[in-house]
Amino acid sequence: EPDVTIVSGLKDMVVFEGDDVTFRCQVSHENARDVEWKLQDVALQNNEMNEISVEKGKVHTLTLRKVTEQDIGTVTFRVGRHTSTA
Repeated sequence: EPDVTIVSGLKDMVVFEGDDVTFRCQVSHENARDVEWKLQDVALQNNEMNEISVEKGKVHTLTLRKVTEQDIGTVTFRVGRHTSTA
């Protein structure tokens, strides 16, 4: 399997409490496996508060819904041994 790398990393975001925020990270190959999103070192799952998806096969997105002060911190995207943080 080819080594999947990060082509376009995460960008820092500033949002207001109660708003949604979306983070995007583009990878080099479609159908990347071994992908993980974290907030403050806690792995995130796709649920009603966190929407995790893939657009056009290579753009991985994380949307945090109705953010609160507890959501302040570092968001990390990892694919294989490559990471990007915001």
